[in-house]
Amino acid sequence: MVARNAFYAQSGGVTAVINASACGVLETARQFPDRIGTVYAGRNGIVGALTEDLIDTGQESAEAIAALRHTPSGAFGSCRYKLKGLEENRAQYERLIEVFRAHDIGYFFYNGGGDSADTCLKVSQLSEKLGYPLQAVHIPKTVDNDLPITDCCPGFGSVAKYIAVSVREASFDVRSMAATSTCIFVLEVMGRHAGWIAAAGGLASDARHELPLIILFPEQVFDPERFLRAVDEKVRTTGYCSIVVSEGIKDADGRFVAESGSRDVFGHAQLGGVAPVVAGMIKERLGYKYHWAVADYLQRAARHVASRTDVEQAYALGKAGVEMALKGHNAVMPAIIRTSDSPYRWEISAANLAEVANVEKKMPLEFISADGFGITGDCRRYLQPLIEGEDYPPYAGGLPDYVTLRNVAVPKKLATSFSV
Repeated sequence: MVARNAFYAQSGGVTAVINASACGVLETARQFPDRIGTVYAGRNGIVGALTEDLIDTGQESAEAIAALRHTPSGAFGSCRYKLKGLEENRAQYERLIEVFRAHDIGYFFYNGGGDSADTCLKVSQLSEKLGYPLQAVHIPKTVDNDLPITDCCPGFGSVAKYIAVSVREASFDVRSMAATSTCIFVLEVMGRHAGWIAAAGGLASDARHELPLIILFPEQVFDPERFLRAVDEKVRTTGYCSIVVSEGIKDADGRFVAESGSRDVFGHAQLGGVAPVVAGMIKERLGYKYHWAVADYLQRAARHVASRTDVEQAYALGKAGVEMALKGHNAVMPAIIRTSDSPYRWEISAANLAEVANVEKKMPLEFISADGFGITGDCRRYLQPLIEGEDYPPYAGGLPDYVTLRNVAVPKKLATSFSV
């Protein structure tokens, strides 16, 4: 069997552990030089494939590749670029195959969320129609934790840990100041349609650290009156309150509370910041002094407080993706299957991409408390093991010591260019 080259790309919003998946892909591929030649990476994700802007990962040392495991963000650059439907813009997909053919790429590893799963599936389908042998494997990644079949998504556990830690620490701060100053803290977290990240804030309060928390989920209709009554009750009872609000909460008419009116490249409504909106309601109606914050990039880049479970799973799924391809699997995604809650045990199986693409996993209703403002015991049992364990990066000069790859470009072979 003649070794063929591979293509790896990172897609969408990056995470604290997506590079751990890249490390798993690259280190595993290097163990099979008789099957996989050079692993090329797309500069800035799938855009790198379309424009034939490829990176030769073979130019990176083993030490640099290993350092990806503890480095956040996307080492090769990511993108928010959604390929349209196969029939709607067949030229884009044919261009991908053209580039793959020119560089003898027989393996396609696409590391991303739901839109990436859809792209990976379509590339696999077109390669078959065109008679070009290609094995396409989707490596799951998304802080939103909304991919189906897999127990959890790499990137989520570390965001959940960051949010839980931040809410606990901020709550301690507010508690100490509430008698004469701020008594409300509002933290806005990511989550357009699924409240997994918001739910993680609920872990901040437990039997040893009972904190007055209110969580606003996108799965629940936002009722300002009910919300303000709950806030007032918390403050009157305990003197303060911390609120975790998902960016995607909607009102009774189905409108995003924070919708700005614009759209992003995927056609999604651009959200303009719900924390100040919620905080403003509290100030206007209840008169309580507040502070608000938006976790934004901090929550998904916080490798210094990453979950060890998350790091291990991210690496394992990258490794499993290569192993599945070598076994002949195509149009699949390695998925985490939970076999035990306590102790937490999991294994990896192959999920059919046709069952993953364009399917969004939301919070089950049984994970949300009866009043709609908290998490249940079932939710806590699900979340707790995902934030367990510490996996600190190496430090130098008091700061995390992360790697920056050389990212050497591969000479182009095609005479035609492609604009995106």
